[in-house]
Amino acid sequence: MFAVIKTGGKQYRVAANDVLTVEKLEGEAGAKIEFTEVLMVGTKIGAPVVEGAVVTAEVVEHGRAKKVIAFKKRRRQNSKRTRGHRQHQTTVRILDIAAGK
Repeated sequence: MFAVIKTGGKQYRVAANDVLTVEKLEGEAGAKIEFTEVLMVGTKIGAPVVEGAVVTAEVVEHGRAKKVIAFKKRRRQNSKRTRGHRQHQTTVRILDIAAGK
């Protein structure tokens, strides 16, 4: 069985024992968290969420993504700017999908 969850402004298709990287979530490594914004479970589609559906996950680790470089240069004006950004991420393992009602 699979589900579609929403977290961090993005949607993810998950199944049991999947390991995925999402936007940073609160909780220590090994802590259990629940995703209640479940948009779809199997063939049951929510409007906008499936009532009573919960996806349980375990926090594996916290980390940061690869650095993204934003470089801007203006020709013939002796002007340039470099900025970098690393997004905080959490790796989670999906434990269980409860379909609800």
